[in-house]
Amino acid sequence: MGNHRNVTLSLPESLLRRFRVYAASRNQSMSALMTEAIRNLVESEQRASRAKRRFLERLRHVPDRGTKGVISWRRAELHER
Repeated sequence: MGNHRNVTLSLPESLLRRFRVYAASRNQSMSALMTEAIRNLVESEQRASRAKRRFLERLRHVPDRGTKGVISWRRAELHER
């Protein structure tokens, strides 16, 4: 499972009490729950970052749609009635 390091975490007393009850009700340690929560946060941020990079890369390399980069219409023409 890898090396673990102890860290000090300061929580408000009321939150700590609720967290202890939450962990006990799920038969899990507070450390296991914190590890899972932090992992989810980090992985979610990494997924969002990768998605953003992919999106920006697609914007930089938009495929030619047959216009050869020339826009032959004006905005007003698109909205004529």
